[in-house]
This record gives sequence, structure tokens and C-alpha cells, in this order.
Amino acid sequence: MCSLLGYSQSTISGEILDEKGENLSGATVIVSKDTTGTILAYGISNGKGEFKVNLKLEIDSLFLKVSYIGYSTWEQKIQNTDQQLEIALSPSSEALKEVLVETKIIDQQGDTISYSVAAFKDQKDRVIADVLKKMPGIEILPGGQIEYQGQPIQKYYIEGLDLLEGRYSLANNNISADDVSKVQILENHQPVKLLDSLEFSERASLNIKLKKDVTVSGSAELGTGFSPLLWKAKVTPMIFTKKNQAIVTYQANNTGREVSREIRDFSISDFGREEFNSSKSDWLSIGQLARPPFAQERWLDNNVHLGSANYLIRLEKEVDLKTNISYLNDAQHQIGKSQTRFFTPTDTIELVENTHNDLFINTLQTNFIFEKNTDDNYLKNELEISGFWDSQRGNIDTGNSRIHQRLSNPFSVIRNKLRLLKPVGKQLVTFRSNTGYTEANQNLQVQPGQYEALLNNGINYAEMEQAVKATTFFSDNTAGFTKKIKAITISPEVGVSVKNQSLGSRLRIFDQNETQILDGDFQNNLDFLTSRFYTTSRFVYENNYWNIRLTTPLNLRSFTIEDTSLNKSQSLDRLTFEPSFYIKNKFSAFWETSISANFSNNFGDLDQVYFGFILNNYRNLQRYNSPLPEIFNQNYSWQLRFRNPLKSLFANLSYSFGKTKRNLIYSNRIGENAATIFEALEKENYTDAHRLGIKASKYFSKLNTTLSLGSSFIISNREQLLNDNLVDVENQNLAFKFDLESEVTHWLSASYSGNLSFLKTSLEAREFNEIRTQQHELDLFFYLADNQYFSVDSEYYFNNISKANRNNYFLNVNYQYTFKDSGIDLKASWNNVLNTDEFVRVFNTDFSYVQSTYRLRPSQVLVSMKFSF
Repeated sequence: MCSLLGYSQSTISGEILDEKGENLSGATVIVSKDTTGTILAYGISNGKGEFKVNLKLEIDSLFLKVSYIGYSTWEQKIQNTDQQLEIALSPSSEALKEVLVETKIIDQQGDTISYSVAAFKDQKDRVIADVLKKMPGIEILPGGQIEYQGQPIQKYYIEGLDLLEGRYSLANNNISADDVSKVQILENHQPVKLLDSLEFSERASLNIKLKKDVTVSGSAELGTGFSPLLWKAKVTPMIFTKKNQAIVTYQANNTGREVSREIRDFSISDFGREEFNSSKSDWLSIGQLARPPFAQERWLDNNVHLGSANYLIRLEKEVDLKTNISYLNDAQHQIGKSQTRFFTPTDTIELVENTHNDLFINTLQTNFIFEKNTDDNYLKNELEISGFWDSQRGNIDTGNSRIHQRLSNPFSVIRNKLRLLKPVGKQLVTFRSNTGYTEANQNLQVQPGQYEALLNNGINYAEMEQAVKATTFFSDNTAGFTKKIKAITISPEVGVSVKNQSLGSRLRIFDQNETQILDGDFQNNLDFLTSRFYTTSRFVYENNYWNIRLTTPLNLRSFTIEDTSLNKSQSLDRLTFEPSFYIKNKFSAFWETSISANFSNNFGDLDQVYFGFILNNYRNLQRYNSPLPEIFNQNYSWQLRFRNPLKSLFANLSYSFGKTKRNLIYSNRIGENAATIFEALEKENYTDAHRLGIKASKYFSKLNTTLSLGSSFIISNREQLLNDNLVDVENQNLAFKFDLESEVTHWLSASYSGNLSFLKTSLEAREFNEIRTQQHELDLFFYLADNQYFSVDSEYYFNNISKANRNNYFLNVNYQYTFKDSGIDLKASWNNVLNTDEFVRVFNTDFSYVQSTYRLRPSQVLVSMKFSF
């Protein structure tokens, strides 16, 4: 590293002028070794005509080229030394028949890449999400998460303000594309201003640039259709100013649109490593159907209402107060069938389940955030209070029996997170605190009773009821300081965390007005106390070409488990060293590569340490009557990235390897009726996983087309206990992805997405049939006039395992007319024209194939009216 850091560095800066001596903004500056050599660096002149290019090369001379449309290119050989240049460009002496000056489609200023929304928007696009998915390098995943160069974005800003804190789908799906001038990608973005010169960030953030300083807008939509009677309603007022931002929405429908995706949280924690998960956990469940992998409007039978209010006020410069409140009420109905084939070393067990489920979801989520983010002070406090009052009921027909299930699974959480950074003398003092409480009080009833041989001496009985109550209190507090010594930033810190969990469970059986509470191995009354004392040192080095980070955490962990009902207890103390390393090298203007490695130790949580059986669902009885799980993970990764905004080309190649060592192996005993008893046994075992991935996307301006390609290959090996036999399980998955967004002509645009997948599983020397699936979507938009279009949406799905319904076809047709004076969109849609009534999906687990058949929504007609205000 000393050798690498020993290169001489030079800075070439200057000013670019036209023939009148006026500044030229947007001129391209390219530095290469010679007239034909590879580009070493490049820059764009700013609004004052100024440019700056940093170089770190062991060569004496360079070739500098400056170009601007309508002007002759300026070229000159220069010395590789610090210098300030004044470059005057002359108008091109060529006689041009026509001069067309275009706004740059993609522009770069330092670490900021700007996409022109107008360049990517076409007639059908209404919200900013419609345009984002066409921008090369940016991808919107099916769930709504945004990735840049294959990595999730860190922040989603609107005019530099983080209103939604990770729930950005609400903005993405509602902000009008006509209100946005640019979408900016902030590469290597450090959200904490105080750390900007001390700690680098390898993640990117996204910023929405609006056309107006004050934007007051909104949209409303009403629709109805048949059959059965369909309806939808939506109203979303919004305001964006320099000191206030707000998005308020009410949405309701029974058309299959899953509006809960708009409040899904994709935030990446800025509180450091968090060992406490406050997200909803379900101890119990009813038998579920695998959801189809395409638009919910084709299969989701729902009746949903969503209300969300999000408000940010800037109290003073760089000081924000934010409130995010959302309430969701949803009733969903599922009908389908699953055929599961369980593989054991000596046998194959098949199970058919015809399923009717009703799911009821009631959720209230609130967040209150105070944030001060200045150049000399950082304070962020976030209070989260959420409640979930969910229930489910289901009926399953296996051919031999009919099973009725009722589930109540409420969950509540309160949590406060605090982060403080403040300069004291010549160092930066840091403090973090993460404290909260969660509670789950859940109940599952199954009729008739199951596991007769184990629970009732082989005698049939009417009903069984599983009750579980689990609570968790956690608190993690850390203090330290950050100091820069020459080129190295050092950040030592110490901390203590404690987590106190309790679990109570009981299993009751009912028969002929008699109730029996099972004791012994079928109850839990457990307390689990975890504490951790730790010290961490972080070393960071950064310059224009190298980013290096080394983290060296040392943890002293203590665990105490006690179950008073079973008179069982455990204790464990462990001292662990869990270093991580990251290094990135930007070795040319367009190329960069990075490697990382990390080691971690994980120990079982409450849901992996109980001694008594719990009925998780009607055919899964589970316990961990074993020592505390100890898991040691090693992860290594390498990535190569290329991005050339001038050519609208983005690509990345990645490889990762993970190795996991466990002290426990899990035993699955599968009965003739596929009822599974799950237990943990003490035996050291390993899991290996390799993943290779590649993605590339390019925008062809002359064709108004964005093309994206991707492929991945994953191979994993692990040991598994099946019916008391130890077997090696290997899974291989090869996938290809192809996306195209094209404005073919002024009257036709097309959108295509294709996915191919090849999945292979083997147990020891026994190989099973390869699962091959295909998914193709083609949407065609015919623009009949500048205010109306007709579209055809087609989809095709294939799998090679199903004996019937291997091929699934879907077709939608739409017509939209826009009233020019009022801007009202009137849209008529005929969904599922072919009246395809079911979809078959095939997937596998470590030791089973599952073929899930899902009943779809019938052919339906919907008319809606949408307008902006």
C-alpha cells in the first residue's frame, strides 16, 4: 500500500471560454495518455465555465481534449503537473446545414450524475417511477426498492430533504413526472455532513430535483368496473417548499392493487451495526399459498384501505422535524392448491392441499424524527411506535381430511434511536443509543387435532390450540470519538448492550367437552438474558483513487437461559473478534473495483432456543432442545464497476463467497401424512455458497431505447438431517434477465422483460429433475393522437415440472383519453382478456418440490378517471 500511495498527484483546472470571452457551461474535458490512448480522467465545466480534474499517474505528459457542440475541438499535449489553464474555443468553421442543440440526457458533475427527465419521458408516463425504470444504471425491483449499479440506494431525497425515511415508494408512485426536471444519483454519498471529510461512503443516494421552488400538486383517481363489482379511489395532495414538505394519501380498492407496498421501508440504518430487529415476528401461521411472481392485479382478491400522512418542517437551517403516520386495513382472500413432494434418502412423500384462506391485516405505524445535520453538529432522534392486529383463518382439504385453522397474531413495538456527533477540541465525540420493547401474544387453533400418536395416545380428538406470548426488551449504547491523524481517520468506541427476552407457551387439546393442557415437553416458560460488552476501532483512508476501511470489533458476550417449567438452563460466555475490511480503487475515469471481507459470530435468538414443542402450523411441530446455536460466518466479495455517463453505459460484475459453520444441525422427521417434527441436534456442520452476477444497461439516444441485461449463478452446499439420515444437499440456480424500454416511433413504444431460470437439486448421489421456468412480459403502446393511446399488455409463464398448465398466458387491453383543457385522464381497461383462471408455480426447498396452483381474478372491465390538482 505504501507503494500505491506514493504516486505523485496533479490537479489540472481551468476555465473554458467562447470566442467572446464568456463562460461555456457543459464543455467536456477528457485527459488521456496520448491521442489514441485510454481515457484516464474526464470532467464537465460548471456554470462558471470552470473545470477540475485530479490525476495520480507516474507519467510525464498528458493529452488534453476539450469539446463543445458547435465549436472546434481544442487539443494539446501538456505536462503532468498542477496547472491552471484558460482555454478559448472557436466556433466550428464547418458550414452546418442544421444545428440542433439538445439538453444533455445524462450529465456528471463530480460525484453527481444527473438524468434529464424530459429526455426519458414519453406520452404514457405519469409519475416519476415510470421514468426512473428507463434510466440506465437505475433499477426498480418488483417490491419497489431502487438499486443503482446493483446496490440499494441509501437515501431518497426530494430537493435534498429526506421526507420519507426509506418509505420512498409513496413519493416514487405519486410525484408527477411533469413536476421533475432531473433525477440525481449522488455517488459515494455521506449523509452526515460532519463526517463528509472523515469517513467515505460506498453507497449512492437519489435526489429528485423539481422544476419549481414551490410545488403544490396532487392527484386523484376514481374507478369502477365488473365483475364482481369493482371500485378504486385515491387522493394524494403534496406540497414541496424549501422549509416544508408533505405527502398525504388515502387509497382504497378491491381491484387487486397491493397499496401496502407504498409504505414498505427500504431504509438502510445509519446507527451502525444493529443486533436488535424490531420488525414484526410471527411465531404461528396457517397453511399459506405461494404468491404468483407477477402483478398483484392478476391474482390478489382484496379489500384494502390505506391512509398515510408524512410531514417535514425545517425549523431552522439544517434542522428538521419529521412525522410519518400510516394506517393499513386489508382483507385478502386466497384460493388454490399446493402439491408438495418431500424427498428423503429412502422414500418420497407426497401431499396435496386444497386451500381457502382469509387474511385480515390491521397495522398502525408511526415515526417521529428530529434531525440536526450541520457542518459542526449532528443529532438524530427517532421514535417508532407501531401496532399490528392481524388475524387469519383457513381451510385445507388434503383428500383424507379437512382442516380448519384460526390464527390471531398481534404484535406491538416501541423503539427509540439516538445518534449524536459533536466536536470537542480536535476530535469528534460520538454517542449512539438504541432502546426498545416488543410484544407478541399469538394464538392458533386447529380442527381436528393433529399428531394423535404423539399427543393423545393415537386417539383422534377434536381440536388443538397453541398459545404463545413473547416479549423483548433491548438497549444498546455506544460512546467513542473520531479523529483524523494525517490521512487516516481513527474511530475507537466502546459499548454495552443488553437484551432480556421471555417466552411462554402452552398447547391444549379438546375432545368431547374435555380440555387437557399438555405439560412436560409441550410448554415453555423461558427467560433469555443476553449481554454484550464491546470495543471497536475503525480505520479509514481516503483519497481520489483509494478508499480503505478496516474495522476491528472485539465482543465479550454472555448468555443465560432458564426454563422454570422444564427445569432446564444454560449459560455461555464467548469472546469474539469480528473484523471487516473494505477497499475500493478507482483506477480510471470510468472503472473502479472493490473487495471486501468480514467475519461475524451470531448466536441464537429467542425463536431458536426454546426447549418445549411449539405448533408453528398445523403440520409442523418444532423445538430446539439443544445447546445455544453458534454460527460463524465468513463472507468475501469482489466487484468491478464501469460507468460512462457520456455514453449512457453502466455495468457491474460481482462475485461473492460465503462459508458458514454451525454447531447445530436440524432434524426433520417427516411422517406418512407429511406432518413434520423439527428438532435441533448438536453436530458441527458447514454451508458453502458461491454467487456470480453481471448486469449492464445502456441508453441508445438515437433509438430512444434503454437495454438492460443481467445474469446470475448461485451454487450452495449444506448438510441436512432427514428422517435421521445425514445427507448433503446441493442447489444450483442459473438465471438470465433481459429488459427493454423503447420509443420505437412517435406512434409506438414498447416495454419487454424476460426471465429464464434453471434450478437443480441433489441429495447425496440422488439427483432430481431440473426445474426450468420462463417469464416474458411485452407491453405495446399505440399513440393514436397526442392525447390518447391504446395498449396491449401480454405475459407468458412456463415451467417444465407441472403435468398440466405448464404454459400460462395473460392479456390485458387498455385505452386512455386525455382531455386537453382539464388534463383529466379517462382510462378503460379489460384485464385478463383470455380469462386464465389459475397459475401454476414450481419452486423447491432443501428437501422438497412444491407446485402451487393459485386461483386468479377472472376477466374484468374497469373504467377510471384520474386528474391532477
